[in-house]
This record gives sequence, structure tokens and C-alpha cells, in this order.
Amino acid sequence: MKVLVTGAAGQVGVEVAGMRDDSFLVDGFHRRLLDIANRDDIERRLDESAPDLLVNCAAYTAVDRAEDEPKLAYRANAEAIGLLGQACATRGIGIVHLSTDYVFDGTKDAAYTEDDAPNPLSVYGASKLAGEEELRRATDRHVILRVSWVFGRLGRSFVDTILRLAVERDEISVVDDQIGTPAPGASIASAVRAIAVSVMARDDAWGTYHFSTTPALTWCAFARKIAAIGVEAGLLDSPPAVHPIATSEWPTKAARPLNSRLDASKLEDAFALPPSPWEPRLRAYIEGLAKPR
Repeated sequence: MKVLVTGAAGQVGVEVAGMRDDSFLVDGFHRRLLDIANRDDIERRLDESAPDLLVNCAAYTAVDRAEDEPKLAYRANAEAIGLLGQACATRGIGIVHLSTDYVFDGTKDAAYTEDDAPNPLSVYGASKLAGEEELRRATDRHVILRVSWVFGRLGRSFVDTILRLAVERDEISVVDDQIGTPAPGASIASAVRAIAVSVMARDDAWGTYHFSTTPALTWCAFARKIAAIGVEAGLLDSPPAVHPIATSEWPTKAARPLNSRLDASKLEDAFALPPSPWEPRLRAYIEGLAKPR
């Protein structure tokens, strides 16, 4: 099958594009090569590539800055998704689109299912929810895959921030009342490929799904694990003291959901993709940083 990947320079997109082989042909485009908010650009690239499926990994992800730039956030996360969906629909192309746990308010005591009502707390979350709605209106042949706490080998993820602070400081403070499951970009990409292959072979699996890993933990606990592996890998001489704080002690412009856990039962039932442990991917990523270049 042939796949066109947008946002191919991001943490997930680069991993999906890197999975190309003889049975999974990939055309990857970053934003300088394909503006997903430009209808003519989208249609030209789709006609040139003629893919069976489009995987959209492009998004406006500056959560706090979105509070001051709502038009930019909605242009990339909502209006552009409608354009992608419309262009794919007229060409009979399926689409897999990445969304986020930020569509929920985080007040539920358990993991969120696909049937739970969204209630975003931020402009970013609202723009991503609007993008989901635009895609559903544009085409039935879509998969919306909600993910949370993404980290990978590009960009500045939480993992990179903690490793940098651990070098600079003996003590750091990290929020301990937000809970979720870290999602390695490579793990998401593997799931995307499996979904892509499956939906092209059947017509009953389109819809909205949640991706998750195991186990769930707080940002503070995740930071401690990052630091511990950093020491084992030789990146750090010793781990910093990681102090737990409440979200109220670390104010941000955009509100974050306290509970980012996503129930992936539907994904497992439909595609045989149970939640995988995130620690091996984290360890491999940190050990890779420690290797001489």
C-alpha cells in the first residue's frame, strides 16, 4: 500500500515515514513541502502521490501559545483537517488522523473511553476537537487516533526537558497530580501502520480510537524514571532530587487535564493492539542519546 504522511518532521511523523518498505510505501512531507491549510497544495500533493491512505501527523502543538494565537491553532488543527478530509473523500482516499487527550477535561476518575463526552479546557484542546468534528463531517473513511504524553527523537519533549534540567540542577520540581501514560512516537507509529494495513483490507474499522501504553503514572514519577535511566545510561552523574508539586504551584497559560488516561480497549478489540509498556522505548531513546555520535 502507498501512504502519504503529513507532519513527517515531527515526533510521530518521522517514525511513520521511517517505516517505509516494499509493502508500505511512504511519501513524507513536512510543512515547508505541504501546507495542510492550503487546499491547492493538498490536492496537488495527493494527485502527485496517489496514495491509498493519508496519515496526518501535522498539528499546531504549542499548548500555551495557542491561548494567544487561537486563529493559528484553529487554522492548523481544525480548518486544515476539514480540507484534508474533503480532498481525501473526493479521491476515495482513507485518512488516519492523530488527536489528543486534551479534548477531555481530566475530571473523570477512570481512563477515558471513546464514548465519553469531550470538554476541552484550552484553545489547543478545543481546536483539536474541532478538527475531529471537521473530519467526521468530511468523510466516513477516517480513523481518529487520540494519543497523550508523546515523546520522541525530534523536538523538545518532556523527556528532553528533564534530562536537560537534571544536568543543570541538583533539584527540580515536577507536577504530581496529573496522571497519564507516556506515548513513545515509535510505538504510536507502529500502531498507525497496523491500523493502516487493517482498514485498507476491511470496511468496518473506521472511527475513533484511543491509544495507550502501560503503566500510568504522574509527571513527577515519570521524571524520576527518566533521571534514573539517564544515570544508568551514563548521561547523568547522579539523579537530581525530584520534588512533587501540585498543578496549582506550576501555573500555565493553558489549563491541563489532571487525568490523561485513555482506555485503549476498543483499539485492542478492533486491531489486536493491546497497550505496550513505554519503559523499553524510553530506555532505548535515552541510551541512544548517550552513544557517541
